[in-house]
Amino acid sequence: MSPIRNRELNSNWSWKQRELIVESVLDEIGADGWRAAQVYPSEIHVELLKSGLISDPYLGFNENKVQWIGKVEWLYKCSFDYTAEGDETHALLEFLGLDTLCDVYLNGHKILAAENQFQTHVVPWSCLPSNHRTPFFCTSSPPIISPRSSKPRWEESALDPQTLAILAGSMSERRSMTGDGTGCAIFISYQKIRLMDAFQGPELMTCGPYRPITLKTYSVRIQEAQMHALLSDENVPSLKVDVTLNQALDASLRIILSDANTKTVLKSEDVPVAASSITSVVSWDLNGIVKPWWPVGYGTQYLYTVSVILSVAGQTIDEITTRVGFRRVALVQEPLEEPDQYGTGTTFLFEVNGVRMFTGGSNWVPADNFLTTISPERYHAWLTLLRDGNQNMVRIWGGGIYEPDVFYDICDELGILVWQDFQFACGVYPAHDTFVASVRKEAEDNVKRLRHHPSIALFCGNNEDYQMVLQWSDVPSLPAVKLYEEVFPEVVASLTGPQPIPYHRGSPYGGKGWDTADPTIGDVHQWNIWGGKELPYHDYVKLGGRYVSEFGIPSHPEMKTIEYWMDGAGAEQRHAQSALMAQHCRAGTFERRFAILMNDNLRVTEDLETYVFNTRLMASEAVGYAYQMWRRKWGGPGKQYVRLSILPNPQRHLTKYSYRQGGVLVWQLNDCWPVTSWAIADYFLRPKPVYFTIARQLATFSVGVLRTVIKNRPNDRPAQFYEYGNFQSYGATLEIWGTNASLTSRAVTLELHCVDLNSTWTHTETHAVTLHPNQATELLAIPCPGPSRDNFTSPTGDAEFTTTYAVVVGARLLDAESGAVLARFSDWPQPLRFVEPVLLRDPKLTVSVDDTSGKVTVSAERPVKGLWLSAVGDGPDVKWSDNALDVMPGDPQVVVAQGLGGRGVGVAFLGKEKAHKL
Repeated sequence: MSPIRNRELNSNWSWKQRELIVESVLDEIGADGWRAAQVYPSEIHVELLKSGLISDPYLGFNENKVQWIGKVEWLYKCSFDYTAEGDETHALLEFLGLDTLCDVYLNGHKILAAENQFQTHVVPWSCLPSNHRTPFFCTSSPPIISPRSSKPRWEESALDPQTLAILAGSMSERRSMTGDGTGCAIFISYQKIRLMDAFQGPELMTCGPYRPITLKTYSVRIQEAQMHALLSDENVPSLKVDVTLNQALDASLRIILSDANTKTVLKSEDVPVAASSITSVVSWDLNGIVKPWWPVGYGTQYLYTVSVILSVAGQTIDEITTRVGFRRVALVQEPLEEPDQYGTGTTFLFEVNGVRMFTGGSNWVPADNFLTTISPERYHAWLTLLRDGNQNMVRIWGGGIYEPDVFYDICDELGILVWQDFQFACGVYPAHDTFVASVRKEAEDNVKRLRHHPSIALFCGNNEDYQMVLQWSDVPSLPAVKLYEEVFPEVVASLTGPQPIPYHRGSPYGGKGWDTADPTIGDVHQWNIWGGKELPYHDYVKLGGRYVSEFGIPSHPEMKTIEYWMDGAGAEQRHAQSALMAQHCRAGTFERRFAILMNDNLRVTEDLETYVFNTRLMASEAVGYAYQMWRRKWGGPGKQYVRLSILPNPQRHLTKYSYRQGGVLVWQLNDCWPVTSWAIADYFLRPKPVYFTIARQLATFSVGVLRTVIKNRPNDRPAQFYEYGNFQSYGATLEIWGTNASLTSRAVTLELHCVDLNSTWTHTETHAVTLHPNQATELLAIPCPGPSRDNFTSPTGDAEFTTTYAVVVGARLLDAESGAVLARFSDWPQPLRFVEPVLLRDPKLTVSVDDTSGKVTVSAERPVKGLWLSAVGDGPDVKWSDNALDVMPGDPQVVVAQGLGGRGVGVAFLGKEKAHKL
């Protein structure tokens, strides 16, 4: 019997624009105009760009010049040879990704009408001849105007105008929301509108065979092999393997378990099989033989390979290998007995291998509008950036795609947990039988493909669809609850085995009556700072929930990225409100929203570089503050009561701690093109200040400071925790806490160093404290130190009031034995716009570089806010181990710069926002 043959059709592709005057698409086969494809898999924009037929749509205004591409039809074709070998009796064509609505022809016969980008399309091909042949493969599309509806989707909807502007497309079409306009696949797809407000992508509806196409020929094959890599409640690993063949025959199976070094760990004897479906080919107790897989920061990512070998008469006919990790994961939603500021409700947290973990991370959108350009190396760079930023979870947003296998393989290797949305976002999707059947297959295809990855921690039904109904519009019902509450949970439960992967109906989801904003149940998306009610970012402290799975503040990328998209534009475009800057920022009403946050916190400027610096500093401050406040609520197991010994203050109350907040995921990690967005690193993987701020907040050890102003009357300014501009206050109090993500207690020294910007006054004090394991620990609550009144002149001329309005408080955690710095944080009086330039006088900043080690040491004699380090001159990007630093006197900081290559170091900071070399 002949072994199975797998042949990827990765050559002899060509493409052309469809000629509408040609009546039959098959008549285009021999027509002129075909061009050889330059990449495979392929997308039409990439082909046009490589052929020099269009300008780069990511530069300048070029995006507007290529909209015609989505308004015409496109064709792809491929020829290949086939010669039968041995006793091959079956063949199939497997399409891993067709974007999206297209017809597939083989030798003049239509073999597939594809209409779901997210399915794996498998087409049996029977009656194979034994002689050499050259089949022809061509694709085409249905008409550009969809026959499914007699009027546009937006006319059928009762959605509000803002939502309609986002969703002017048919929700029946199963393709990514990362394109806009008409489009094509190997054939063609037609109009589908992208979530512009959320995704920040350009209007580039592309198409093509964006994932591999394979020809499989065989007599018998392994149709499916499911590896159940299990871990008991006592963390004892075991393995069970189920196998399905395409037909019953007299054969044998052998299972081999190998470690990461390909060394055989365990091997079965040949197991005779006579049926097409074999349950428990092996069922192994692996106690003491293999080790559990752990998320990053909690242990090692042990991975193993399971090989299933099918043999007939001693000859190997087929083999499937799958890499697995032994772990168990749970989504814990248990009642809280004691209320906090939100009430009681339930927890929402992840437990892996019996350990409850605060999951901090990012949302993920496709890393390029053209999916075929994202190489495995680029995926690895993005996910390594996330891991190196002390993040342990990534959420794959429901408006993008199910990522390719390499994405999840890398997450397995790096120990990154994956929250996987089904690809439904911000829409009122239908639930008629045909649509549900298509989506069920989509779900089955992807759950089967992903279920073996130890990194998969959650399948989630949708992004913001429940929220669309209850909070954003007057739509009376959500038909797709059939998907979210019946189809998806059934698929996940039935296909993920005896230890099912957790399922969550939607994000956000929780509360009574679909109240997706309920902070006591489920997860929330917190957009009331940037959008929504446009509140001050200091309100993040009271705007959390049991789990915040989306929130964020946009900022500009660095000037190097802006210069890229400027593409040589003149001075008239080099200001924050230019048309070209707007071309590369798609956030709804972004100028107004930026203005509110910027005017609240920083000084107004018309200089572009200063403005760019300020947006980056603002996002860093706001998002860092949110992470700090919300991680503080990870208080450890049980009920713990911490009474804060602070000055009497009616605004404060008894603080109760337990697992009140299970995690935070910022929107978003990455961009799909060069743009101003919420991304914490831009399209070129250049981290923004906010990336480093999050990394410090999610480090194994961190320290937090909350300053609360004691006001002289209840209605004296909003509660934004600042004294500047509110000099008639009675001082301030400080609350200091530390976080410890390790599973053991740590004895540390808490050091406070206070500096008055208005004088030479300083103050230092230390406290011996213990950080409890896997939780935040309250350390200190004291009046904010400040200059004595004897040497203090109040700006208001009234000596009765505060002396602390210009005091910067630096906190450090030092290892009790070695004195090494474990964490640091500095709290500046807010808002920063009230910090007068005279108070930011020359900080006597020094920067020294060791060219051999790449170590950059910075120190200052006065406090420095938001120090941004950059390379001076042209050259490759530098990888900084840390950046966006707050520097305190007497506390030099060392940063490693990879790739500096002898160049000097430029600096920018609050008060000196334009990069310069000292």
